[in-house]
Amino acid sequence: MSRIASLFALVLMLIAPAAAQVPYAPEENGDFRAAPRDAEQVRLSFAPVVRQAAPAVVNVFSSRVVRQRNPFDDFFGRGLAPRERVQSSLGSGVIVDASGVIVTNNHVVAGAQELRVVLADRREYEAELLLADERTDLAVLRIHASEPLPVLPYDERGDTEVGDLVLAIGNPFGVGQTVTSGIISALARTEVGVTDFAFFIQTDAAINPGNSGGALVDMDGRLIGINTAIYSRTGGSIGIGFAIPVEMVRRVVEAAVGEGVLVRPWMGARLQTVTGDIAGTVGLDRPRGAIVTDVYPGAAADRAGLRRGDVVLSIDGVAVNDEPGARFRLATRAIGEQARLTVLRDGAERALTLAAEPAPGAPAPDNRVIDGRNPFAGAEVANLSPAFNEEHGLDPFLRGVVVMRVQRGSAADYFGFQPGDRVTEVLGEPVNAVRDLARTLERADDARQWPIAIERRGQRFARTLRM
Repeated sequence: MSRIASLFALVLMLIAPAAAQVPYAPEENGDFRAAPRDAEQVRLSFAPVVRQAAPAVVNVFSSRVVRQRNPFDDFFGRGLAPRERVQSSLGSGVIVDASGVIVTNNHVVAGAQELRVVLADRREYEAELLLADERTDLAVLRIHASEPLPVLPYDERGDTEVGDLVLAIGNPFGVGQTVTSGIISALARTEVGVTDFAFFIQTDAAINPGNSGGALVDMDGRLIGINTAIYSRTGGSIGIGFAIPVEMVRRVVEAAVGEGVLVRPWMGARLQTVTGDIAGTVGLDRPRGAIVTDVYPGAAADRAGLRRGDVVLSIDGVAVNDEPGARFRLATRAIGEQARLTVLRDGAERALTLAAEPAPGAPAPDNRVIDGRNPFAGAEVANLSPAFNEEHGLDPFLRGVVVMRVQRGSAADYFGFQPGDRVTEVLGEPVNAVRDLARTLERADDARQWPIAIERRGQRFARTLRM
């Protein structure tokens, strides 16, 4: 064994000087990321980053009263009063302004009747909800403290890369503030169907129930994302966690503190992810970008000069890999700002400027409940517009009249109309607006037969109803 040890020591002596002659100096090339060089560096600690960041990560407690029907009602037939119980949930949050502005996940506070925030030093405050946005799964709270609070600053550089070290800070399972470490596993994950604007940072830092709304922090102690979801078959962490990027977090917070309402820009173009087949057709060397398949007349994309067949390659200098990525990039812009688009058209790249504008709200909804002697009596209808459609989760490009609600026992209920049905034709007359439908129904109040056409979940149905 001593002979083997001597040979091993000799090899180390031969190698060590050679390694010392060519030290790894990434800073010479402007890259300050480096792997540990020796045992001393391996023993380095994340403690300084945690001391800086952890005080700005809080626990968020939400509670609401739920009513439960008494299980003995049906058996005894006594109609006992429903029982009430308090349902509580626990999550995390991040202080982003010293005045007491806190960002967390919408699903942490959804339906809450009482919100309480506990700081890292165990101070407790009641919180008010400034804004809750289900589509981004973000919510903004405010607490009122007598002194400035610790803040976790945003990462403004936008240079996060796969492989960067990160820390996840939150309150998993209610055990208390916990810090876990990992790396950035992937960026721009759009296949995660958690929010309408799926564009997540993926990390292997352990994230568990209770971490929702907590901070994903870089090695400079800056906020790069809000931990939101995990992929798991057991409910616990298996190293696949997802965080909402700081660009979207900052936009939602600014809206909450400023206007108090989040108005999203609408491009006014229908996009499709470029596949391998499409890439070859448009002259791309590989699948990238999103191709424009339709443009809404008069919308921002139309006025910016975007055309069908254009391929959006980047927005504000950031590469677009698919349709969700393009939607996310535009959604981080505030109304009134401008976005720089690079598009491919006829084999050449072009630069376009797109105004960040809300979806058009014309025509006005004109909600009304139909009455009289006709198949639509008892149905509430409304005009479709891009703004109305966005609000109700409908295809923004749809036009015409949509059924919103149907009164039980009404004629509309009897004939099988459903919320979401788009009325396209009645008595041979096209229906473009609620007023068109109302006029047609009023003129034919004594009709016995009613030829109608509707569109339901993308399929057209035509039939004749008899009164």
